Amino acid sequence: MNQKYKNPLNHLLAPGHRGCAGCGELLAARHAINALGKDTIVVSATGCLEVTTTPYPESAWKIPWVHSLFENAPSVASGILATLKNKGDIKTTVAVFAGDGSTFDIGFGALSGLWTRRENIIYVCFDNEAYMNTGNQYSGATPFSAATMTTPPDTTIFGNEFIKKDLPAIAAAHGVPYIATSTIGFPEDITAKIKKALTFSGPKYIQILVGCVPGWGYDSELTVSLGRLAAQSGHYPVFEMENGKITKVMKIPQNSPKVEEYLRPQKRFAHLFKTDDGKKRVAALQRMAEENIKKYQLK
Repeated sequence: MNQKYKNPLNHLLAPGHRGCAGCGELLAARHAINALGKDTIVVSATGCLEVTTTPYPESAWKIPWVHSLFENAPSVASGILATLKNKGDIKTTVAVFAGDGSTFDIGFGALSGLWTRRENIIYVCFDNEAYMNTGNQYSGATPFSAATMTTPPDTTIFGNEFIKKDLPAIAAAHGVPYIATSTIGFPEDITAKIKKALTFSGPKYIQILVGCVPGWGYDSELTVSLGRLAAQSGHYPVFEMENGKITKVMKIPQNSPKVEEYLRPQKRFAHLFKTDDGKKRVAALQRMAEENIKKYQLK
């Protein structure tokens, strides 16, 4: 094992933060910042990552870390990049770390501007599929039929009625040179894609599915295995895009697990297994996964 992983104090995201046991976001963030390296300035949107790692006057980060507002992390990053350019600093990497609420919804206008300006900033979205920091409310990343505080199930409604936004496709429409997805089920894949992103000039977008123990409602030891099931079932395709074209996908087993195996351990999908109508939603989610498998040629 690499020596830096033997000693947790060698990580650029130090232990002692206030994240939940089994937090997928904190685990993914650790791998992401280690891959980016110490010559990095991170701008963080409001969210779990901010409140768990930087409660004033403490910080778990060993790099410069800036938090402003929920909606403007990309704009702050643009200002930092402009300042570095003015100083002649071409060595320091500027990154944005944000959750799906900021990325898909509240901060999307600023993110679109960053992409339009073609700025050399890497944007990492830690996608836990809802506003978890404020109690698990629906976001544009919430999957079809998932229960949240604002999309609760009852006898006639089966959670969220909307389809998750396809942010990688929206990034591609902006001409982002490098786009990638991953899940916390594959930490080495996260590291490799962060490092590859650094070889591209211009904006980069990486979206990582990260389990939320209280929000999704699963046992904390399942974080990594659920991340793997999400990808291997076709529910969350893992791929890379360069200049608008898919260049690499993470293949899944020929006898890939059914989406049901991914859904069952999570309380946010528990209502789907209680009635025949709910089970029809499970079948619909399976069809969506099969469409992903075909679209991305995962087998």
